[in-house]
Amino acid sequence: MRAPMICWAFLLLALFGNACNGFYLPGSYMHTYSPGDAIFAKVNSLTSIETELPFSYYSLPYCQPKEGVKKSAENLGELLMGDQIDNSPYRFRMNVNESVYLCTTKPLSEHEVKLLKQRTHDLYQVNMILDNLPVMRYAKQNEIDIQWTGFPVGYTPQNSNDDYIINHLKFTVLVHEYEGSGVEIIGTGEEGLGVISEADEKKASGFEIVGFVVVPCSVKYDPDAMIKHQIYDKVSSVSCPLDLDKSQIIREQERISFTYEVEFVKSEIRWPSRWDAYLKMEGARVHWFSILNSLMVIFFLAGIVFIIFLRTVRRDLTRYEELDKEAQAQMNEELSGWKLVVGDVFREPDCSKLLCIMVGDGVQITGMAVVTIIFAAFGFMSPASRGMLLTGMILLYLFLGIVAGYVAVRLWRTIKGTSEGWRSVSWSVACFFPGIVFLILTILNFILWGSQSTGAIPISLYFVLLALWFCISVPLTLLGGFMGTRAEAIQYPVRTNQIPREIPARKLPPWVLVLGAGTLPFGTLFIELFFILSSIWLGRFYYVFGFLLIVLLLLVIVCAEVSVVLTYMHLCVEDWRWWWKAFYASGSVSIFVFLYSINYLVFDLQSLSGPVSAILYLGYSLIIAVAIMLSTGTIGFLTSFYFVHYLFSSVKID
Repeated sequence: MRAPMICWAFLLLALFGNACNGFYLPGSYMHTYSPGDAIFAKVNSLTSIETELPFSYYSLPYCQPKEGVKKSAENLGELLMGDQIDNSPYRFRMNVNESVYLCTTKPLSEHEVKLLKQRTHDLYQVNMILDNLPVMRYAKQNEIDIQWTGFPVGYTPQNSNDDYIINHLKFTVLVHEYEGSGVEIIGTGEEGLGVISEADEKKASGFEIVGFVVVPCSVKYDPDAMIKHQIYDKVSSVSCPLDLDKSQIIREQERISFTYEVEFVKSEIRWPSRWDAYLKMEGARVHWFSILNSLMVIFFLAGIVFIIFLRTVRRDLTRYEELDKEAQAQMNEELSGWKLVVGDVFREPDCSKLLCIMVGDGVQITGMAVVTIIFAAFGFMSPASRGMLLTGMILLYLFLGIVAGYVAVRLWRTIKGTSEGWRSVSWSVACFFPGIVFLILTILNFILWGSQSTGAIPISLYFVLLALWFCISVPLTLLGGFMGTRAEAIQYPVRTNQIPREIPARKLPPWVLVLGAGTLPFGTLFIELFFILSSIWLGRFYYVFGFLLIVLLLLVIVCAEVSVVLTYMHLCVEDWRWWWKAFYASGSVSIFVFLYSINYLVFDLQSLSGPVSAILYLGYSLIIAVAIMLSTGTIGFLTSFYFVHYLFSSVKID
């Protein structure tokens, strides 16, 4: 039977190989344009690394499209990130170089002047998009060329109290001539799934947009002369003035004329490689060397810890099992260490319900993180697909509720020995972490609403999130809990004594050791954490998901090792209350993550201004820290649980 199946597989593979000459998965659906085709740019929210409060593009007195402002389709992730993508009047015609007039504003009011000056002082950037590519500009800083996405609303010259608006844009659009060579392309971007095959060769032939660059200028025009023009009328090309007298000042009763010019330049860059320029941001080389160095150090430390621990446990087990029954009975009186707590090691911990809930939520968060990063590492979460990463994470979290309910209820049955109360446990799992996130987001949302920022979650989206929560996550968690009641409970290898054993006094409190244990997992994470924080708060693209996957796997290994070693150390000093200590041994890394976030705020986000921005930053950092605590704590606890189970099932007990 197998031979014909293999033959058919090879035949299908050969046919598919003839049908297409190339294959490209990540990114958006490729567009090709014929000469003269109209292409309209879109505008995203105004953003600033100083305030982290996004605002609508049309909150400032900019030119509006003739057909009115229309919002583009936004996914869940874009809405939560504060993106608001609108159409714009900026029109380009493929391979037509031109200088164009847009509009002249009415005399600026006091409120508009105040708003423009405020946005200029807060270093707000205009984010424009053409064919799904963000506009990029090049700037010199300390004799180094730096790439930035977007361009400023305005600028304030040195030794001057006046502000000037950017009202003339010099665009360069890089295009690559595509001849329809039978490449089959599958796109997963915001335009949806699409395929270009050989049948569409003639239709697909044309020019692809592979680059979008801008040089922003401030130019003073005569408003009386400019107002005679109609939109898209040709005007003479201008060079960016160096004199402030020829730049457009921001002040009351000024009428500002907006113009732009565009130049199309042929490029050898191919469409699948057009995002490379955005991913070559500053610090890329440091990023690679730092991560490699961190990986080597952590592998070395983790290897030493594992070898020492393995030898110690093997020696103890070997010595104990080589004794005959009489020798064991005689030695039990003299034993010290983990063998003495055999009757207490599986005693029910304090707040056992809370432990089950946190472990269930931790499994859900860990599963979401692992699957998301694997998909991103294989290119399914392209930067071209704005909001796709966050949308994917939310959907994964919702559907992994079934796993969370199952794990929490099965652990509850193991600890209690009965399924009674499983509904309460399942409900609590479904509401614990999401409830914390909703509480923090609601507080932050009131702050954003007060600031009239587009980063505020709309009321309609709140109801959508609540519907997803209670219509998908909660039922699936309850279903998982029900499955947990039907699964076989884990049987303890030893009996628990009725009277708990007294725990000897110790010089140092246990929390000191638990807190210190978090430093090793943090060592695997902190380099990557810097780049993740930079991508979130400084508007940089994060793209090395392959390295992030390696760091995640390494973090899992180190969390497991640290928690097991600490559990073993506590058992050796006759401390049988290992349950919560195993959880927090690896979960304490979240404390260091939160402290590092504060350090990043103070020393790396010095441009962040105002208490509102700081509260937003700390609120989001707190959500991340809680998620990391639940995830890493669960990894450590489950590893320690199975280690303790294996350790005591290997010992001969009468």
